[in-house]
Amino acid sequence: MLDREGFRPNVGIVLLNQRNQVFWGKRIRTHSWQFPQGGIDRGESPEQAMFRELHEEVGLLPEHVRIVARTRDWLRYEVPDRFIRRDARGHYKGQKQIWYLLQLVAQDWQLNLRATDHPEFDAWRWNDYWVPLDVVVEFKRGVYELALTELARFLPRPEQRNRYLRGGVRMRERGDGAAVPAPITHSGPDTAPGGIELPPGASLSGGLRSPLFPRSGS
Repeated sequence: MLDREGFRPNVGIVLLNQRNQVFWGKRIRTHSWQFPQGGIDRGESPEQAMFRELHEEVGLLPEHVRIVARTRDWLRYEVPDRFIRRDARGHYKGQKQIWYLLQLVAQDWQLNLRATDHPEFDAWRWNDYWVPLDVVVEFKRGVYELALTELARFLPRPEQRNRYLRGGVRMRERGDGAAVPAPITHSGPDTAPGGIELPPGASLSGGLRSPLFPRSGS
């Protein structure tokens, strides 16, 4: 299905994890890497095609992701003649794409490159958002840069774990809204500074060995 200019409608997918890293797939039996993408079938909307391609190429279902954003208009790239079948030369020009920014809300292990009998990728990894375009086939690089640039402003704020919360120290807010450690208090013989409960039989005698509360001189 081609438009009047010879471009096939297509969707591209930028899949984020909770750290705003992107799914980066190695095309099967090649050395090039790319995002999931695929054609829009007759009668499909771009969103329907996106969910179909998402399952076919990485094994995910609609409930495994949430849509963050999409590009406003079609982004086009032309395919060089040497990559076009002979019977399509002369009327097929390239692809026009709507790009979707998705966030994974499932677990990594639910990705499956063998969801169909015709896999697109044979390896994958999480990569920084600004992917290395030198490993992308040359004629797609311009569209990748345009899509990533347009979608970058919609990136969710990444989850940040606070080192004080990992250590069990309570937090309080300053007047300007910033979080700071709560004052260290002693609540009893079986409670360490910061309200950390000690195991049965333990006490503070001899000092508490902890990355947060080292012995003096250590």
